[in-house]
Amino acid sequence: MTTTRRTQQDRRDQAEAALLTAAAELIVEQGVRALTLARIGERAGYSRGIVTHHFGGKQALIEQLARATQTGFVPGLNDLPAGLDRLLRLIDGYLGELGRTSVFNQAFLLLWAEAATQPELARIFRERDEAFRTDLREDIEAGIADGTVDPAIGPEEVAVAIVGQLRGIALQRLLAPGCVDVEQLRRSITGHWRRALSPA
Repeated sequence: MTTTRRTQQDRRDQAEAALLTAAAELIVEQGVRALTLARIGERAGYSRGIVTHHFGGKQALIEQLARATQTGFVPGLNDLPAGLDRLLRLIDGYLGELGRTSVFNQAFLLLWAEAATQPELARIFRERDEAFRTDLREDIEAGIADGTVDPAIGPEEVAVAIVGQLRGIALQRLLAPGCVDVEQLRRSITGHWRRALSPA
């Protein structure tokens, strides 16, 4: 019987994944203020020292958690060209993913809300929201260029409105899951943005 020996990189990746999972679970259960390196290490089955070894500290771990959580949140977008169809697919997919909110997505939303009052988190989440708005803005600009989006539309203003709407719905879903009918919202909100953005 042969066994595949794990490489050092495999062990590193496994440890980092376990630490990020532990951090996300602790944030959801106890809040970001209760998050410590010792608790993260203990939850993941490692020492506090390994958290420092992999991430350097709590701030770097939270940054990695924020980036990892939102990367590829809506699958399949990379295969679509920029434009109105991709924008609507992103909105629809984002809302669809809310129906399957994982501990990572819950942690991201809690951290995002906490960033309003925590300066050490604010920079991370300003960057994440700017990346989100840039993605949306590029789709709107491509739609204007190909004639599927009204040229009178302001790409930056629409991007801000969409991010605000989606993040707001996500927070409502997190706080009161029963009052947010994700499937109904997918139809109505995607239809709203199609009508609002299409040329008259």
